[in-house]
Amino acid sequence: MGDRSPKDNQKKSSQKSAAASSSAAKKSQAIADKKAVPGKKK
Repeated sequence: MGDRSPKDNQKKSSQKSAAASSSAAKKSQAIADKKAVPGKKK
């Protein structure tokens, strides 16, 4: 059961890259929010 099909490996790696890019997007969004409204809190 340990062996993975190429399709399954591809699916896993695409999920990893999607998660990484979404976390990077959240970070950059948070930075942009801080710069945009310095005095206000949501």
